[in-house]
Amino acid sequence: MKVATYFLNGVSAVGIVSEDGQSIIPVKTLGYKSDSMNEFIEELGGSIPAVNGSAEALPMSEVILDAAIPEPKQDVICLGLNYRDHAEEATKADKVFDVQKGDAVYFAKRVARAVAPDKPIDGHFDICDSLDYEVELAVVIGKDARNVKAEDALEYIFGYTILNDVSARNLQTRHKQWYFGKSLDDFTPIGPWIVTADEFGAYPELDIRCYVNGEKRQDSNTRMMIFDIPYVIEELSAGMTLKAGTVIATGTPSGVILGMDKDKQIYLKSGDVIRCEIDGIGALENPVA
Repeated sequence: MKVATYFLNGVSAVGIVSEDGQSIIPVKTLGYKSDSMNEFIEELGGSIPAVNGSAEALPMSEVILDAAIPEPKQDVICLGLNYRDHAEEATKADKVFDVQKGDAVYFAKRVARAVAPDKPIDGHFDICDSLDYEVELAVVIGKDARNVKAEDALEYIFGYTILNDVSARNLQTRHKQWYFGKSLDDFTPIGPWIVTADEFGAYPELDIRCYVNGEKRQDSNTRMMIFDIPYVIEELSAGMTLKAGTVIATGTPSGVILGMDKDKQIYLKSGDVIRCEIDGIGALENPVA
C-alpha cells in the first residue's frame, strides 16, 4: 500500500494511492482524523491502514504530491558507508572517510522541510562547489521503538520511501564530519510516497538506481547493505527512543561523483535533473536550481 502527502487546492492532506497510481483516497474519508503524515503514523500506532471498497478517490491529476513525510521527526538518522563498494570509493577519494571498520557509521541530517517530487533543489552554489547525489532506501518508523530486538523490528516499521541524500562535498570534507555538508536547506528530497512495510518485510531486496540527466550513475540492490535494517533498529533503539515518524536513511551504493576519478568529477550544476529509483517504490525526480 502506498501512502502519500498531497496538496488539494493548497491544503495539505494524507491519502492512500490506488494500485494503478491514477487516484488517491483521502484518509479522512476512511475515518482517520490526521492532517499530516506524522499524525497519521501516530494515529495508526503501528498498524497498516485499512481501505474499504466503497471509498471515494480523487484523480491524481487533481492533486500535487508533497514530500512523502514533509517534516520528519527530529533529524533524519543516516548510515554512512553502508554499501561496501561505496565505502571503498569514498575512502579512495578522501581519507576523511577512512573510518573505523566493523561498526556502523551513523550521522544526523537536519531537515527543516523535505523537498517534494519534481521540486527544485537549491544547490547553494555560493558556498558549495561540489554538489553530489546519493540515492537511498529510507525506513519510516511506525511506533515508538525502544530496546527492540532484530527479530521484532518489522513490528516497528511503518514503511519505506526514497531519499536523495544531497551533499556538499567541500563542506563535508572540510569540517571532517558530515552534518553541515548534508544539512543545507533543500538537501533532502523524499518521496514520492511511503510503501507500507507489509509489501517488503524487514529485509527488502530492491534494485536501487540513480540517474543524472538520463545517464545511469548508481545501480545496485538493497541486499548489498552491510548492516541490515533490523540490525540498525536493534542497535539504535538500545540507547535511544526512535519516535514514530523517525526516518532512517540506509546508505547509498557506489557511483557518486565523489568516487569518480578526479578527471571525471563533474559535480552537479543548475539545470541538472536527478532521478532516484527503487523498484517497488517508484521514482523521485528533482531538478537542481
